Amino acid sequence: MDFESNSLIASLVVSSIGFVVFAYGKRQQRVPQVVVGLALMGFPYLVPSVALMAAIAGVLLLGLWLATRFGL
Repeated sequence: MDFESNSLIASLVVSSIGFVVFAYGKRQQRVPQVVVGLALMGFPYLVPSVALMAAIAGVLLLGLWLATRFGL
């Protein structure tokens, strides 16, 4: 992982959103939120690019929205 300020701030924001989604999923006992929350907390450590990090986070959150929209 790069130690550039933009990359660190982006990983902090994405991981924070992941923690909130994970905590909500754990409290409500919802598997999709727990899985997406763990993914959002973990993947920023592996992705060096801010744009790629934002794209992956967007795809994960869109997938979560679709999963809840269709009743999972």
